[in-house]
Amino acid sequence: MKKTLSSCFSRALLLAGCLLPLLSCQNSSDKADAEATDSVAAEEEPDTLEPLTTENVVEKLEAYGQSHPDSLAVISTRHGDIKVRLYKDTPLHRANFVRLTKYGFYNQGEFYRVIKGFAIQGGDSDGRTMKQGAYKIPQEFNPKHIHKRGALAMARYGDDRNPEKESSSHNFYIVTGEPVSKEQLLAYEQKHGIDYTPEQEQAYLTLGGEPGLDTEYTVFGEVVEGMDAVEKIEKEPVDGSDWPRQVVPHTIKTVTE
Repeated sequence: MKKTLSSCFSRALLLAGCLLPLLSCQNSSDKADAEATDSVAAEEEPDTLEPLTTENVVEKLEAYGQSHPDSLAVISTRHGDIKVRLYKDTPLHRANFVRLTKYGFYNQGEFYRVIKGFAIQGGDSDGRTMKQGAYKIPQEFNPKHIHKRGALAMARYGDDRNPEKESSSHNFYIVTGEPVSKEQLLAYEQKHGIDYTPEQEQAYLTLGGEPGLDTEYTVFGEVVEGMDAVEKIEKEPVDGSDWPRQVVPHTIKTVTE
């Protein structure tokens, strides 16, 4: 697995300010080789995934989201299952995640970047043969959805090459941030022009999270079960580039309520 910080888009979560960066990429990151899971509809064989483009991404995801209202998914790893709820008021991101899941795109992905007390990042793999297309997802920032501990969000390029803050087509991350102080939270509110609700403030002060990422990356879901598995993944021994020394592959399937 080649470890590089080149300009490829596939493995980029570039964090702003003084926060640690989650940034990486792989030579064949837009490929996947996966078998259909039980969650894949009969007419949707993995090898028929239509690569999306900048021109058609919104139209295609809107249509897909209307016909596939799934809002729960399970990310399975050797450390256990992580159940996530996908927000319906971030429809493009929800539809994109469900689409790639149902076509089996994520089934040879892995958690490839881990920073303890910050986030685990997944969605990519060197072994892909399935192409999803060179597209980005328009940002869907929503003040209701913050980077609290357990938040599910999409990675993206940095502002210098992505001023619209559009999301990656497939790289996601789960926040594992620690509690912040009242002073830190006030500083983030002033910097980003945010007025946290009492409930959001309490979440950051007690549960933890990464408020520095709010209004920078689209949060489109949250962990509802399995944070113990997330915690095990974030404790994986890593190399100097925050890559787990032992691969942490994942498969994903949608589930019903």
